[in-house]
Amino acid sequence: MSLDESNLTDAVIGRMEGCESPRLRQIMTSLIRHLHDFAREVELTEDEWFEGIRFLTATGRMCDDRRQEFILLSDTLGLSMLVDAINHRHRAGATDTTVFGPFFVEGAPALPHWANVSEGIPGTPCFVSGTVRDTGGRPIAGAVIDVWQTDGVEGLYDVQRREGGMYGRGRITTDAQGRYAFRTVQPVSYPIPDDGPVGKMLRKMGRHPWRPAHIHARIAHPAHETLTTHIFVKGDAYLASDAVFGVKDSLVVDFVQHPPGPTPDGGRSELRFSTAQYDFALAPA
Repeated sequence: MSLDESNLTDAVIGRMEGCESPRLRQIMTSLIRHLHDFAREVELTEDEWFEGIRFLTATGRMCDDRRQEFILLSDTLGLSMLVDAINHRHRAGATDTTVFGPFFVEGAPALPHWANVSEGIPGTPCFVSGTVRDTGGRPIAGAVIDVWQTDGVEGLYDVQRREGGMYGRGRITTDAQGRYAFRTVQPVSYPIPDDGPVGKMLRKMGRHPWRPAHIHARIAHPAHETLTTHIFVKGDAYLASDAVFGVKDSLVVDFVQHPPGPTPDGGRSELRFSTAQYDFALAPA
């Protein structure tokens, strides 16, 4: 059988007769058809195809235990948010989800309420509090909130620094009234790592690499669906052009500015500080 652009796609798909997984067969059939249709639509040249291979190879070489360049690629192409939207369609009353991102680390320390997750890092003091409830408004006790963020000046996560230990991370458990509270530094806008192939791609596309200021939160409870989301700082310059398309209006929070004085944890700050309040709602498992 002679193969050409008119029959090659069906021939490739036909070779999967021995595939035992219906789901894998469905995914690979669709992937092959879309890849072949893409090549036909843009009349892909051999030089362009080789450049694509080089780009993917370089992306893989940038990945290690501190950096996941393929997640950055997925995020900046909007694929991560598309997958997120597909998988969380039916969550009426629950807090909106958003991208997981490449900087989560297991094993953040368990901390009491009002503990400082930003100990030793620069930035404006910030106090964050609220509740975790179910979609019926009932408080959820024992929900574990993983939070992680950058420092408050350079916008770097701990894993982006070769020196020093963990910072900007903690696990807070809600009390009987579903309440949580922690101290940190107010997050700042930051560029995603753009010194690799994804950054080069963005520049060639005429795009910037910046994300608006935010705090990540991942909330888990045995009786409820795990929530992965952010809270964003109201008024940030990049809310409308987030490099990874992760902003949702419901997640934008007013970080209220205060002069030096009494703080919500019962202490006192000699510096100006901010406060943010946000209530999360979890969908049933």
